[in-house]
Amino acid sequence: MIQVDIEEERKEILKRYRRLLRQAKPILKPGDTKLIKKAFNVSQEAHKEMRRKSGEPYIYHPLEVALVCVEEIGLGTTSIVAALLHDVVEDTEWELEDIEREFGYKVMTIIDGLTKISGVFDYGSSQQAENFRKMLLTLSDDVRVILIKLADRLNNMRTLQSMPRHKQLKIASETMYLYAPLAHRLGLYTIKSELEDLYLKYTDTETYVEIVQKINESKSIRNKFIKSFVQPIEDELIRQKFNFVIKGRPKSVYSIYSKMKKQGIPFEEVYDLFAIRIILDSDLENEKADCWQVYSIVTDFYHPNPDRLRDWISTSRSNGYESLHTTVMSNTGQWVEVQIRSTRMDEIAERGYAAHWKYKDRDSSSKTPSGLDDWISQVRGLLESNDGSAIEFMDDFRGNLFHDEVFVFTPKGDLKVLPFGSTALDFAFEIHTEIGAKCIGAKVNQKLVPISHKLKNGDQVEILTSNKQKPTEDWLNNVVTSRAKAKIKDALKEDKKSAILDGKEIVQRKLKQMKMEFNSEAVDKLRAYFELKTANEFYYRLGKGIIDPTSIKSFKIFKENQKLKSKAIQEKVKDESTFTKEIKSLKGPDHDQLLIGEDMDVVDYILAKCCNPIPGDDVFGFVTVNEGIKIHRTSCPNALELLSNHGNRVIKARWTSQKEIAFLAGLRIIGTDRVGLINDVTKVISNELKVNMRSITVDSDAGIFEGTIKLYVHSTEHLDQLMKNLALVDGIHKVTRFD
Repeated sequence: MIQVDIEEERKEILKRYRRLLRQAKPILKPGDTKLIKKAFNVSQEAHKEMRRKSGEPYIYHPLEVALVCVEEIGLGTTSIVAALLHDVVEDTEWELEDIEREFGYKVMTIIDGLTKISGVFDYGSSQQAENFRKMLLTLSDDVRVILIKLADRLNNMRTLQSMPRHKQLKIASETMYLYAPLAHRLGLYTIKSELEDLYLKYTDTETYVEIVQKINESKSIRNKFIKSFVQPIEDELIRQKFNFVIKGRPKSVYSIYSKMKKQGIPFEEVYDLFAIRIILDSDLENEKADCWQVYSIVTDFYHPNPDRLRDWISTSRSNGYESLHTTVMSNTGQWVEVQIRSTRMDEIAERGYAAHWKYKDRDSSSKTPSGLDDWISQVRGLLESNDGSAIEFMDDFRGNLFHDEVFVFTPKGDLKVLPFGSTALDFAFEIHTEIGAKCIGAKVNQKLVPISHKLKNGDQVEILTSNKQKPTEDWLNNVVTSRAKAKIKDALKEDKKSAILDGKEIVQRKLKQMKMEFNSEAVDKLRAYFELKTANEFYYRLGKGIIDPTSIKSFKIFKENQKLKSKAIQEKVKDESTFTKEIKSLKGPDHDQLLIGEDMDVVDYILAKCCNPIPGDDVFGFVTVNEGIKIHRTSCPNALELLSNHGNRVIKARWTSQKEIAFLAGLRIIGTDRVGLINDVTKVISNELKVNMRSITVDSDAGIFEGTIKLYVHSTEHLDQLMKNLALVDGIHKVTRFD
């Protein structure tokens, strides 16, 4: 029986390998097939004893990753070979020298990059952030490292069902925290959407299934609608002799979910549920004019929404994306998004960076640098200049991954592309560091504005400078670009150094006057007394006059009390290794779950205030330094950061039956106002289900009733029943839970 299974697996492995070769065939040069076969054989041999969590042979994984590289990203032979071998060095006896000898230097450097970043999320958050920075260094050396890593993560997410629940949450949260934004920034929209959908599937399965069902239920109606919508456009395009393809596609599950959540609306009210894409077979010289001509044809038949026109043809987005978007009103009263682009633009939109390079090589005459190249140069610059906190850097970088852009002009008419929300000060640093450091204001469209003025599309900006100007701490609140933040911090560092030296002198002088010894212990106690994190921060504030030097005398009076306080603090704050041991002991030898309701006497845990979990909610435990274990809902606003950044502190948790305990929950109700409505609502809550209310607030405006109720329930079942009963009250339109 086992023999049959092994034979079946062997056939399946060969089938997948042949599919990979078939997909790669159009890009293969002489000798490439031999190289891929060699890599496949090495990988198969290296992983022959290994199996995935699902029980499948491990070789399936590198084969699938290589397939994603070819099929969905459009990478070439070097990347296929690297993808097939990407786990060999980490998991087997093979060394990087062996890879270089057998497959060459390029493949070795890519695998070295992939091995270095495989532990991005393995340790405490500062270590993770440091590894993240290493990962970006590989991005500035060879972007293929990140692209293969994205393919690897996509395959991991596609096979996540075989992992235990706590691992699913951790891996899905990491993906949403970092990999989906990176895919977006590199122009890989299809992969970005799939990663987001899979994140939702594993963190909020119920909502995901519900949206998928509704999309499927409306499929035939949608297809019928799209057919009638495109018919007149299609006929006119044929008449005008265009070569084209029209695709109708629903929005991704996650984007529908985001819109529902953001606007507080049900699925049925998401107005642009689907988009039509018109792809023109047009040459490079005429594609822009052709796209505008097609836009003209579309708007001849349907009225456009003037606020929803997006022209990324005249100026592409910084990740290389080019397309013309408009939203038009159909004859049936529904909004439809129409995207118009050429075949070249479509391939760049679908395959991002790899396609961008393919066309760049073909069009070598082009002198214009791509926004994506600029961005990678910026990343390189940022990595070289940044020597501050790794976590801070990671936050800065993530903040810039998802930004939309504003297009602004210099006085001479040169175009600058900045992240959405950029200020005049960001623009000044974009031109030159010196101009940024001396900026005192700007003229935007000939009008005088402060450095904090936010720029809009089409603004023409002239920067005003003064030699007396110097960057200050609050400038960091007036910029959004990583470049400006890094340059301001560099300037502040110089200023800070001299202030720290002044502060240190003051401390030495004052301690001498108080007949106290100047040493690290005394300084540490002073720092704690003034509630500052570092000695340098304390010196800096003294040097700047923020702390009055005479207040150091009061420290002597409280010295003894402070000794006790310091001891208590030292006992509370544990080092990372002790902390990790404690978490391991909490998890137990068999990684048992924390049973909420039974372990109260053994383990100190509390329910998190940020999401108010109640029995029945999907939850996890998070070990804090000072407050024991906090129980959070997996859909908590803070869950994404906790699960992705502090995986070592997360423990599995589930509810036991707790009928006698009541938990606080919040409900929001919306409806049309009428006499007696409040009375009916309170009757349902108090009489029918015997629920205790803590508070009720009601607001009525122009006949619309809106109220929030805080009440005590036993479980999600109890709460769901209550919500159903409230929804039946005459006049109430919607009942939703809030944290």
